[in-house]
Amino acid sequence: MFRKILVANRGEIALRVICACKELGISTVAVYSEADRNSLHVRFADEAVCIGPPRSSESYLNIPQVISAAEITNVDAIHPGYGFLSENANFAKVCEASEITFIGPKPEIIEMMGEKDRARREIKAAGLPTIPGSEGVVEGEQQLASEAARIGYPLILKACWWRRPWNACCARTRRAAGRVPNGAQ
Repeated sequence: MFRKILVANRGEIALRVICACKELGISTVAVYSEADRNSLHVRFADEAVCIGPPRSSESYLNIPQVISAAEITNVDAIHPGYGFLSENANFAKVCEASEITFIGPKPEIIEMMGEKDRARREIKAAGLPTIPGSEGVVEGEQQLASEAARIGYPLILKACWWRRPWNACCARTRRAAGRVPNGAQ
C-alpha cells in the first residue's frame, strides 16, 4: 500500500482520487496552477504544490514540474487521473526513472494503445473480443466504402494522424461515407 500519492490532475477528477485515498488512509498531495489555488482539490489534499501558471501546458502538462512536486513532497506514487498525463508514455517512463510508481498502465502498454490498429491486433491476439471493424488502417475512400458496407452503420472512425493530414483525411472520409458531396469541403 502507498503511504503518499501525488494527484497530477485538477478539479473533480483530482477530488475523486483524493477522496478515495482518504478512505484508504493514504496521504495526498495536490498539484495546482496559479488559477486553481482555491480549488476544492487543493483544499481537500493533505499537501498542495503550485506547479505553474494557469495555462495547462505550463503546469499540469509540465512533466518536470510535476516530478519536482513529487520529489519535494516525497511521494511513493503519482495518480494521473484521466486526461492530461494519464496517456503519456513518456511521463510514465519519467516516473519509473525517478523511482516513483505511476498508477496506471506500463509505458509500453500506453504506447501500444495509442496506436489503435496495433492495439486492436494485440487485443485479438490475446483472444479478447472486439467490435466489428477493419483489420488495419483503412487506406482510401474505396476501402472505407467497402468496410462501411461490410460492417454497417453507425461507424466509429479513429484517426491515424501519422498517416495523412487530419483535414484531408476527414473530408475524404465524410465524402466516402456519402456525408459530403464531391467538391464540397
